[in-house]
Formats: sequence, structure tokens, C-alpha cells
Amino acid sequence: MAEATAPKIKLEPYQVVLHPLVTEKGTHISERHNAYTFSVAPMATKTEIKQAVEELWSVRVLKVRTQNRKGKVRRHRLKAGHTSSWKKAIVELNPEDRIVFF
Repeated sequence: MAEATAPKIKLEPYQVVLHPLVTEKGTHISERHNAYTFSVAPMATKTEIKQAVEELWSVRVLKVRTQNRKGKVRRHRLKAGHTSSWKKAIVELNPEDRIVFF
């Protein structure tokens, strides 16, 4: 029996890429390898991320790598909680293209 799948929600480019991650490691990767890191929607696929970055910044994307980052356990006073899980994307651009955030 065929399994029914839920219809995929179509996300706009600004809903796929939430914000760039500006860290020391991300800056190093962008300077050396022309790859940029972004926090993305957890349900976004690699092709959606590629299309969103190309549309938002008018660049050519070569490769997209993703990571699902688990939330960490944190304490506040006597209560234990945890931060939210999130998805990270590392987008490698064509050598002739650059993204300038600042």
C-alpha cells in the first residue's frame, strides 16, 4: 500500500535563510574557501537553500553542506532547560562571487 506524504510547504527565500552566522570560524572559511555560513529553516532542503542564496545575494552557488545542530542543556538558577535545535548551512560560492555583510 502506498504511503501518503504530506504536501511540502513552499518557503520564500527570506524564510529559508534566517541569518548569516558571523563567527571567527565562519570568517576564516569565507576568506580562505569562499564559503559562507547561515542559520536556515529546519525544514529547508539543500536545493531550496541554494536557490534562496542565489536569489537574495545574486551569486552562483557551487555546493551546500548542512548540519542539524542539537540544542545544549542550560541551567537557570535551579531549573535545567535546553536551547533550541537549529540547522546550519555552509554555502560554497563560485570563485568570482563574494557576499559582503558589512
